[in-house]
Amino acid sequence: MVDKMKARLWRHDMKLASPVTSASQVHSTRTHLFLELEVDGVRGLGEVSPQPESLNGDPGVEDVILELEHYTLRQFIEVAQREGEAPAWARVTHFAGSRPASYTASALLEMALLDASLRSRQSTIEDQWPARFDTPVQATVSLLDDNPWASLAGAAQVRAKISANPVPEEKWEQLANLNLPVLLDFNCSGGTVEDVVATLNVALCHVDVAAVEQPFAPGNIVEHARLAALIDVAVSLDEGVRHRRDLEQIVRYGAARWVCIKPARVGGYAQARTMIERAQHLGLGVYLGGFFESPVARRANRALARHYLERPSDVALSNLYAGNVVSPDSWGCGFLPGADLESSKTLVNRHW
Repeated sequence: MVDKMKARLWRHDMKLASPVTSASQVHSTRTHLFLELEVDGVRGLGEVSPQPESLNGDPGVEDVILELEHYTLRQFIEVAQREGEAPAWARVTHFAGSRPASYTASALLEMALLDASLRSRQSTIEDQWPARFDTPVQATVSLLDDNPWASLAGAAQVRAKISANPVPEEKWEQLANLNLPVLLDFNCSGGTVEDVVATLNVALCHVDVAAVEQPFAPGNIVEHARLAALIDVAVSLDEGVRHRRDLEQIVRYGAARWVCIKPARVGGYAQARTMIERAQHLGLGVYLGGFFESPVARRANRALARHYLERPSDVALSNLYAGNVVSPDSWGCGFLPGADLESSKTLVNRHW
């Protein structure tokens, strides 16, 4: 019988050490939502970093806050009260509705509950998913601005933000000097198939292109399939991967060879784990995304990736952000709220 539960939600804007420009926006700061869930005196911390506004099918920050407070958290409380105990973390994915914000809100709640569950057993996220692979690190840079690139030490592959617009020769040279495979990330801004092929041909004159990522809108299987039939380089889908049925469609139409799975986008770690296994069964190459997460989600992402994936993923543990937002801890995902977070405005504070 659960005796007492509490939930606190913080919104915290964190400044990136080095801005990153994508086709649709400049990322100089990123808003993070941190949820602390306390179950019978044991605290658990979850985190997601939504888009500032709804974009390319992903929800904005305000959408996720409303979804969590008015739907996801309310459903969780009802289940806990009805059953007399907090539901297992892997059940939270079933709370998600059909709205994009539902998946992100469920991922936030799931992570906090997973963290609390691990702490109650004095266990870590690495115990949950023991490392089977030394998953290489993927770093992210932009070809769309003149900002200095963050340190790429230890990276095995580079994701380069790009669009259909021409890239200055000096940026290609800078990228080539890294001497690393490059994933061209269009973030749905590729224009036409012909535009993407032209950009790819220029890129191939300078760098080793590992894949072309999401040049067209989510759900546009036809244009991705057309592109895949025209080029030898792998096509990868990112924003277009949200459900298991997306994987089936991708394979059915030959729209991509690779997929990027982001736990916060698909509804959490239980769903991400299932989708990774299904994608691999279908013969798709899989890598894990999550570049903008703080160290909290990055450590959980890293554990999941190292258990399942050999392809370069967003698994670097280096902190993109400054400040005492979270403090290291021995159990769970390894962090508890820091002084900066504790002193920031609480959006939700519920006891039941």
